[in-house]
Amino acid sequence: MSSDFDPDRFTPPKYPETPYTYSERDVALYALGVGACARDAVDADELKYVYHENGQKSIHVLPTFTALFSLGSLKFEAPGLEYDPRLLLHGQQYIEIYKPLPTSASLNNTVSLAGLHDKGKAAVVEMETKSYDKDSGALLCMNRTTVFLRGAGGFSKSSPPFSYSNYPKDKGSSVKIPKGQPFAVFEDCTLPSQALLYRLSGDYNPLHSDPMIAKIAGFTLPILHGLCTLGFAVRAIIKCICRGDSNRVKCISGRFLLHVYPGETLVTEMWLEGSRVIYQTKVKERSRAVLSGYVDLHGLSSSL
Repeated sequence: MSSDFDPDRFTPPKYPETPYTYSERDVALYALGVGACARDAVDADELKYVYHENGQKSIHVLPTFTALFSLGSLKFEAPGLEYDPRLLLHGQQYIEIYKPLPTSASLNNTVSLAGLHDKGKAAVVEMETKSYDKDSGALLCMNRTTVFLRGAGGFSKSSPPFSYSNYPKDKGSSVKIPKGQPFAVFEDCTLPSQALLYRLSGDYNPLHSDPMIAKIAGFTLPILHGLCTLGFAVRAIIKCICRGDSNRVKCISGRFLLHVYPGETLVTEMWLEGSRVIYQTKVKERSRAVLSGYVDLHGLSSSL
């Protein structure tokens, strides 16, 4: 962080509006990238994400597809902020969905700085992206992306350290994992090539494909995208809790705890608290939690 940062003069920077366009092919490719129909090519709950099943006019869109809308438009910048992009870690993702997602669309994204925090050894930056349908002007969804910029902390030189947020603290906050037995557990295997497939949805960070880059970053192999792991977890919730109805998903919060290697087995545990599903995803082979969070739903199935 540059010494030019002045907490008393801080004002959130303005960012240009950015376009984002996607097609039905992009929707289907994303679904395959997060494991849809991987174990069963004619899965009764998931075929609709990749094929016009039973004469449906268009395929369905997984709610985590919205996380792609901010790709290319997010620049973790603030006045005086300097950091090494190789030390950036994706910490959390929070998504609110306001309307059913069309199978193809042209969007306008408005980007704003939602938070900036001095954590001593790291700076935490939160960027908010609101996505509007270009034709109707309707607000479809909002993404809040939180990143840790290692080595960029200590910039405010003030007590208490500088902290700015423009949203309520209860929106996207972390949750406590219940101690009781989960309501449902879903096990899913990632493919050794999972990251290579997922990257085709637009996240081409070489950390997920280049073994030399992965070793420089401290990993033995390229790691899976955190948002891919989130896609697996929310798919599990839709299958086990929503009975395959993805339109029940209202908002999604995920905190990335640890990396996943492609080919590892993901075990997602789910607990119900009213219309909220608290979840935790573990890597079976290492018995380590890699993701936790919650999904708020528009009601629950009466059969649960």
